[in-house]
Amino acid sequence: MPFVTLGLVPEAGSSLLFPRLVGYQRASKVFLTGEPFGPSEALSMGLIAEIAENPLEVAQEIALKIAVQPPNAVIQTKALLKSELHDKVAAVMRAEGELFQMALQSLRAAQDGAQIAIAAKTADPHPKLPGTIFSAAEEIKAAGGEALPIQCDIRDESQIEGAIAKTVEAFGGLDILINNASAINLTPTLATPAKRFDLMFDVNVRGTFLTSQAAIPHLKESAKAGRNPHILTLSPPLSMKAKWFKNHVAYTMAKYGMSMCVLGMSEEFKRDGIAVNALWPRTAIDTAALQMIPGVDTAACRKPEILSDAAHVILNRPSAECTGNFFVDDEVLASVGVTDLDKYAVVPGTKDFLLDFFLD
Repeated sequence: MPFVTLGLVPEAGSSLLFPRLVGYQRASKVFLTGEPFGPSEALSMGLIAEIAENPLEVAQEIALKIAVQPPNAVIQTKALLKSELHDKVAAVMRAEGELFQMALQSLRAAQDGAQIAIAAKTADPHPKLPGTIFSAAEEIKAAGGEALPIQCDIRDESQIEGAIAKTVEAFGGLDILINNASAINLTPTLATPAKRFDLMFDVNVRGTFLTSQAAIPHLKESAKAGRNPHILTLSPPLSMKAKWFKNHVAYTMAKYGMSMCVLGMSEEFKRDGIAVNALWPRTAIDTAALQMIPGVDTAACRKPEILSDAAHVILNRPSAECTGNFFVDDEVLASVGVTDLDKYAVVPGTKDFLLDFFLD
């Protein structure tokens, strides 16, 4: 069954839209081998909206609707079809461990053919946490993107600057920065030593600030070139409710410091056309680190892919308009009509999830 998209301009044909729906790797295979799709499979993959018994009548109805649209519809349709991350350059900043999860969070962009630099401290395998920058890079390449693994201690200013410089040198610029570095220590005041306090502030607050600082000059150039630059930080909405402070005040302060970077920088660089937003999960996300915490039931968690898909939606929004937001993953997906989230559940059919911090 051929896949045909009724388009308003030549660029609106299936050869442009198809890779966005199935990923560039599979699209390349289909184009080269002519692998066919049956109607049911095409419907499940989102290649077609419906299976009609009277396709000619349906096509005529659609054509009539298109014909009466104003000229601006042509421009808007063309812009919509090009709102992808293909050929965009992204830097993903991470601290230690969880490299496999970080790769998963990059895969949606990788499927669009993005060029992704992974900057993290972990170059050697950790005995308890899976993945290194190199294995994460392989995951991204397998998904259809380009990957550059960079060993970087987020606490070292010179290494941060070096990581951004290597990204720009390798890919010719920078369009997206993902601040995903985070250190966590859920202890009350008297049980939090200075060493742990300093680590959380060095990684969470200082790391986010310095990484953004190093990236912004390149993101300004991206804006001038019309490449829709974004900074997306994994941090929660700000709240002054005491319940989020009383049991782990140091961690909350450090995490909210990341969110304050979002709040301030979004306003500071709005005129430059750089989007600065935050993203936070509604539920706990199943990671190897979470599995090490006693008493945590990962069956009540969601998979990292929900963050990846939500981030993809945000990063495709116009940077000049979408800035200063504290997004929650399920709300982002709902805004584009995705309300059935069962595929993101570790255990399909789960109704009672373990909620994440900082959300009521």
